[in-house]
Amino acid sequence: MITGKNIGCIGGGNMAEAIVRGLLAGKVPSGNILIAEPVSKRREFLAARYGIGAVEENREAMAFGEIVILAVKPQVCMEALNSLNGTEAQGKLFISIMAGVKTKTIESALPRGARVVRVMPNTAALVLKAASAVAPGANATADDVAVTLGIFNLLGTAHSLNEKLLDAVTGLSGSGPAYVYTLIEALSDAGVKNGLPRDIATSLAAQTVFGAAGMMLETGEHPALLREKVTSPGGTTIAGLQVLEERSFRGTVMSAVDAAAARSMELGKE
Repeated sequence: MITGKNIGCIGGGNMAEAIVRGLLAGKVPSGNILIAEPVSKRREFLAARYGIGAVEENREAMAFGEIVILAVKPQVCMEALNSLNGTEAQGKLFISIMAGVKTKTIESALPRGARVVRVMPNTAALVLKAASAVAPGANATADDVAVTLGIFNLLGTAHSLNEKLLDAVTGLSGSGPAYVYTLIEALSDAGVKNGLPRDIATSLAAQTVFGAAGMMLETGEHPALLREKVTSPGGTTIAGLQVLEERSFRGTVMSAVDAAAARSMELGKE
């Protein structure tokens, strides 16, 4: 549904670059992509690396795109939106990846009836393995949601949800990579403690997490069932699992997601 459409992107940071990579991997021609980025060195890098257009002014990217991706930091969101408000903004689909910025805030800064879809991706978009959630604004159509899902499925996987659930998404998959990195680091440290060289311990830990996640996604089996298949009676795994249960591992992870989701709600009110 994005074939033949021009896509303008406001902001040229890491997530914008990830979106460009996904679009190109999805066979969107480079000539159909234009990024607005204020830093000249960054513009030059993006243009040279990906063969796309790169300009300084936001309005140029908006005028170019039938789809306009808002990829600036939330702190400068109003400045960016004010630069886009005009007749050229009418009839376009605006896709926002600005964390914590609600669709109604974006809609209020654009011409009446603006079609806005909000997306919460995560940093794995940089390697096209993102987990993203898509939430339509008041004026977005089913086709707008389908287009947005099409774009973000190129970066990994994407799900459509009600916007009120995006704080939970932020706490789970938005902040989730940091929890996983902490787990990998802890596994690596434990390997070193038990005599493994650091590089091998880290490689084993990362591949173990990657393989376990891949197995669950490929088989579709419940994680509890897969865990049971690893856990032999009287074996090593159940001894380790007992310690995790005693130390409230699952409860701690759930509390971490709760805290991050609560902070996301707070940021949305600031």
